Amino acid sequence: MKTYDWVLALEALAPPELAMEGDNVGLLVGTTRTEIKKVLVALDCTPDTAEEAVLWGADALLTHHPILHEPVRRIDPYSPSTAAAYALIRAGIAHYAAHTNLDAAQFGVNDCLCERLKILNAVPLPPENLGRIGTVGGGLTLNAFAAFVERELRATVRFCGAADAAVKKVAVIGGAGGGNVKDARLAGADTYVTGELKHHQALSALALGLNVIEAGHYETENVVLLPWIRRLQSLTDDVEYKLARSEAAPLRGITR
Repeated sequence: MKTYDWVLALEALAPPELAMEGDNVGLLVGTTRTEIKKVLVALDCTPDTAEEAVLWGADALLTHHPILHEPVRRIDPYSPSTAAAYALIRAGIAHYAAHTNLDAAQFGVNDCLCERLKILNAVPLPPENLGRIGTVGGGLTLNAFAAFVERELRATVRFCGAADAAVKKVAVIGGAGGGNVKDARLAGADTYVTGELKHHQALSALALGLNVIEAGHYETENVVLLPWIRRLQSLTDDVEYKLARSEAAPLRGITR
């Protein structure tokens, strides 16, 4: 498939105009290759996933997080911030990132998170529409729902709120959604699931009467990868996709 047509397929699933202002999305490392035949898919473009792409002979590395978050002055093969970019450029491999546009997109990160957590009738969470809000059944308490989230996401979770509080209306934002606790409460959520929560954000949630479950940045976002591959495969049947095997959550719980 021509690189141009492959990019069009990506942008049909996660339109760039859905990205938040200033987000670095799209084709971030170009390529002289005019054909895309093999694509490695990961949450992050790291030295490990870049090396895996090179060894596999990929034409592109497709990730959720952008390779470069801030301007850099040099591409250094020994710098953690640019080593992956150096490896891709040297091998002629493209890098495409769909970040907050994939968060907001239909069937994107947060729709997949709702599906995994059995959150029903989910709709976009105002005002940014990145997250989702819906309902859960079963008369679960916060403690029971947190345990369910931990099992489903294979995560180590923490929560704030009363353990016996009823969970009925749940908002979600995968990744770093700690800054949206007020949005979740204003939308009517009694419980909010996100990847990261700072101390002062947890205090704000408690003051607002909002239960929050912190389930890990990686764990709340990697749920999108396999569904993303399946949807892309239906649009680009002549491209081979592979989920990166070298990637794992950078933060993990203690092995007991």
